[in-house]
Amino acid sequence: MLAELERTKSEFGGGHEPRKLELLTALRTARLPSADAVLRLHEALCYLRAVPDSEAVHDLVGVMLDSFDTRRDFRVHREELADTGILGTPIHYSFYADTARWLSRRFPGALEIDWDEYEDDELLYSRLDLLALWSETPGLDEGEFDTADWVRRLAGPHTSDGDFVIQRCARVGRTEAECSRFFEELELPLRLAPGAATPARSTARLDRPTHYQTSPLDRRRPDLKAALRQRARVIDCDERTGRRIVDLAREAMVLRHRDLDAFAYGDPRDVRLLDCGNGLEFAVIGMQPERRLMLESVYAFLTLKNGVPIGYVLISAFFGSSEIAYNVFDTWRGGEAALVYGWVLAVTQQVFGSDTFTIYPYQLGGGGNQEGLESGSWWFYQKLGFRARDAGVLRTMNRELAKMKRDRSHRTPIATLAEIAEHNVYWCPGRDRDDVIGILPLGNIGLRITDYLAERFGADRERAQRVCAAEAAQLCGVRGWQKWSPAERLMWQRWAPLVLILPGVDKWTRTERKALVAVVRKKGGRRESDYVRALDAHKKLRSALRRLVKPIG
Repeated sequence: MLAELERTKSEFGGGHEPRKLELLTALRTARLPSADAVLRLHEALCYLRAVPDSEAVHDLVGVMLDSFDTRRDFRVHREELADTGILGTPIHYSFYADTARWLSRRFPGALEIDWDEYEDDELLYSRLDLLALWSETPGLDEGEFDTADWVRRLAGPHTSDGDFVIQRCARVGRTEAECSRFFEELELPLRLAPGAATPARSTARLDRPTHYQTSPLDRRRPDLKAALRQRARVIDCDERTGRRIVDLAREAMVLRHRDLDAFAYGDPRDVRLLDCGNGLEFAVIGMQPERRLMLESVYAFLTLKNGVPIGYVLISAFFGSSEIAYNVFDTWRGGEAALVYGWVLAVTQQVFGSDTFTIYPYQLGGGGNQEGLESGSWWFYQKLGFRARDAGVLRTMNRELAKMKRDRSHRTPIATLAEIAEHNVYWCPGRDRDDVIGILPLGNIGLRITDYLAERFGADRERAQRVCAAEAAQLCGVRGWQKWSPAERLMWQRWAPLVLILPGVDKWTRTERKALVAVVRKKGGRRESDYVRALDAHKKLRSALRRLVKPIG
C-alpha cells in the first residue's frame, strides 16, 4: 500500500483521488515494519499536504501528520528517526550563534549539549572563567570536575547546559559579532529536544487558502521569456505576520540542518507574499538593515505550496541583475520544479527589475557539490537557456551536445561536469551585458575604500567614520542626518567613504547629489528592494561605481 501511495501521490485527475483516500485510510492504522517505511509514509503525507487532490485528501493528510508522533510504528522506531524533522524527533546540529540564541529564547530548556559528540570540550573548559563571575574562579581553579559537570553546575537545576553556554556567550564581547565569533569557535554539538511547540516538518505550514490539484502536473520546461511576462499578486504583510513567516523560514532551515543568513536575520517589516496562483506563493523576506551588504541587496524567498514550505530561493540583486540560488526540498523534487523556476525569475524581475540572471558554480555542481553534479544541475539550467561566458565551457558544451545527438544514451561524465560547473552561467532575454553580478569585481570598490581610509586615518577608523560622515553630508548638502532613523544613519556612516571617492561627484548637480542621498537612505529603509531600483535609476552613480570596479594598478 505504501509503495502504491508513493507511485500515485503525484498523479492527479483520472480517478486517482478515491484510491489515494483508500490507501491513506488503510495506512492511517497500519503498522509499518521499519523506520525507513515510517519515514517514507511521512514524506508522502507531506507531499500531499502541499499538493492535495481534494478537501477530503487534504483533511485526512492533515490529521495523520498532526498526530504522527502517536503512531505505534513511529514510537517503535523513534530513535532511528532522529534528525528527520518528524514530529516528536530531536535535531542534532552545531547551530550558528544567532540561531542558537533564537532557539534558546523560543524554547527554553530544549537545547542541550551533546557531550558524547563533543570533540573539543577542552576549549570550552579553558573559557569557563569568561562565562562565570570572578567570585567563582577559586572553584574553577581548584575544582576537579570534567567540562560537562562544570557546565551543569554553573547552569544550575533550572537551566539547560545548552541554554547556559548560549546565553553567557552572548555577553562576552563588546558587539554581537564578537559574541557570535566566540560562541561559534566552540563548535558546540547541540540537541534540540522535541516538544509540544518545537519545529517539526510534520506540522510546518502557513495558514493559506488551499488550491486542489485536479489535473496532471505541468512538467514542461518553461519558455523563460514568456515566464518573465507573468505577474504575481503582491500581498503586503504586517509585522506580526512577517514575524510568523520569518520564524517559519528559520524553522525550515533548522529542520534540514542548514542555516541561511537571509532567514536568520530576516526583517519582519520587510516581508511580502507574492501569489502566483494555483497555491504557489513566495514569501519574499528582506534582511535587517544592520545585516545588509554594502552594495548588493540580498533577499530570500520561502517557496510555499498551499502554505507548506517546499523550498527556498536566495537572491542577490545589483545593477539590474540578480544572482539566484534555487532549492527544492527533497520531498518535492521533480514534479513542477521547472515551472516554479520560471516563476522565480518572474518574481525576481517584479521585485528588483532585473533583466539578467546569474547562477553561481555551487548551484551547478561546482565547489564540491556532489549532489548537484549527480543530479545534472548544469544541464537543467542549460536546457532553460543559461550559458557560460567562458569560451572553454562553451566548447565543451557543444562537444557534449554533438555526442548526445549521435548517441541518445550518452551522459556527460561527472569529471567533465565538475570542470564546467566551476564557471557562472547567465541568461538574459535581451542583449548581454558585462556590468552584472558575477562579472563585476565588486571587491575592488572595497579595496579602494580601504586605501582611502588607510591613507587618511591609519588605525583610527572610528575617527574616519565620524569625519567621512560629516564631509559627505557637507558635499551633498545634507542637514540633520543625525535625526534620521537609526538604520538610515547607519547606512550614511557606512556609505560616506564611498560617497567621498566617487569619481566626479563634486561636479554632480544638486539634484544628482540629492538623488544619491536618497539611494543611501533607501539602503536603510524598510524595503531594501527600493534601494535596488533607486540605484539602478541613478545613471551618474552607476557610471561612477563602474569606474571604481576597474582593476587597481
